Amino acid sequence: MSPSPQTHEQTFSRRMELAVKLVIAGLFLVFPALVGFAVWRESSYQALGSPVAQPIPFSHKHHVGDDGLDCRYCHTTVETSRDAGLPSTRICLTCHSQLYTDAKVLEPLRESARTGQPIAWRRVHTLPDFVYFAHSVHVAKGVACIECHGQVDQMPLTWRAQPLQMQWCVACHRNPAPHLRPREQVFEMRANSVSTEDAAALARLMQLESRRRMTDCSTCHR
Repeated sequence: MSPSPQTHEQTFSRRMELAVKLVIAGLFLVFPALVGFAVWRESSYQALGSPVAQPIPFSHKHHVGDDGLDCRYCHTTVETSRDAGLPSTRICLTCHSQLYTDAKVLEPLRESARTGQPIAWRRVHTLPDFVYFAHSVHVAKGVACIECHGQVDQMPLTWRAQPLQMQWCVACHRNPAPHLRPREQVFEMRANSVSTEDAAALARLMQLESRRRMTDCSTCHR
């Protein structure tokens, strides 16, 4: 009489097999996401000092440093809105309908005027969607443009001067006084000359002395 076939117990239960499969599938999904995040983080935050190519090679050095244009002439909503605003074709044409009208480099400006399509300026400073930042608030509190954007009056082409990473922002929120100046000096392109005592007084005046409120998560993540 032939021996009966032996029965073997299942090594893993069906529930365990399903769990293992889900973990493996999750790894395949998470790994590309992590790689994508690392690439985005590198491209968004680490390109310090590298000029960003624009449809028109606009020179802040010429317009601000040489000609003395005020930031608000082109960035019209910097005092009233979250966004500073990008220069419109109409703003550019206030000068360039008379100056350098045939310059080849300004052909995108003339094309924009003909078609009504805005110039596709490329952003130099970009924050993630989960970060709330308002230019108007910082300007009102006495934070000068130069603190975040650097010496734009010395930039032939604009580049990122500061990393804008979370730890960089939080460091300022923990101790804002050294970065403050009188409201009328916010748009000046020069180093801060406010004394330590006056800076502390400005922080109190602007109600920025509460470290707990300034570093609360909801201040920047809403």
